[in-house]
Amino acid sequence: MNRSNFASLGFGVGLRRCHYTQILDEHPPMDWFEAISENFMVAGGRPLQVLEGVRSHYPIVMHGVSLSIGSVDPLNLEYLKQLSAIAHRFEPAWVSDHLCWTSVGGHNLHDLLPLPYTEETVRHVAGRIRQVQEILERTILIENISSYMEFTSSRLSEWEFLSAVACEADCAILLDINNIFVNAFNHGFDPVRYIDSVPAERVIQFHLAGHSDHGTYLLDTHDHPIRSEVWTLYEHATRRFGRVPTLIEWDDSIPEFEVLAATADEACRRCEVVLRQGSRAG
Repeated sequence: MNRSNFASLGFGVGLRRCHYTQILDEHPPMDWFEAISENFMVAGGRPLQVLEGVRSHYPIVMHGVSLSIGSVDPLNLEYLKQLSAIAHRFEPAWVSDHLCWTSVGGHNLHDLLPLPYTEETVRHVAGRIRQVQEILERTILIENISSYMEFTSSRLSEWEFLSAVACEADCAILLDINNIFVNAFNHGFDPVRYIDSVPAERVIQFHLAGHSDHGTYLLDTHDHPIRSEVWTLYEHATRRFGRVPTLIEWDDSIPEFEVLAATADEACRRCEVVLRQGSRAG
């Protein structure tokens, strides 16, 4: 894959139902929106009308939660057919999903579950990603998930696993900065080392979000403002990867649209500060 083939979208927010009317009626300033793929994989009706209205004024990307790329179940060809159809209809800048499994025995568990970090799993997942990319006729992005347990069979670090899958599948990476911070706390690793180890040429998008602090562990709830430590980690990622399209996720206790827009503006401000500092240092 070639990083230059992906659009430099700027700073966006997730497209959420409670903001549909305001976005469609007022067309507030925003670089782009990320739409949850499954919300629009329907035959017709208001969801598609909404997405048509949004797409007519803004770039979009499609972000899925049900690809289940790590499962041992066969790939869901009907799901991929529907995903391909909306991708052709709405022409998103890219399509992404998660490096995880969500189904077994044909049953969707509706959760993003971690994988064992082994060479065998790398080969299994990378092969399935290559199949998906052939079906969709495009390079996809895979996202690192938050997790709360680890497999004793793992032989690779999380960042080694993510990097190996992306390189073997020749796909791109959606790097979730909050998930790195959450997992670093929960599993006791250095988040900076994680960011410094991921292949820069494959990172196409960032996610930023809030999480809940439960004392002994962090929970990736997407229902709080972004913590200062995550902002600091984002600034480090910007120093390493440069200006990467950045998306603010807020999925529960969703505030007014202006709060999301202000958070996207803050990400833009921090990015520009980091880049200016780097320019002066150079």
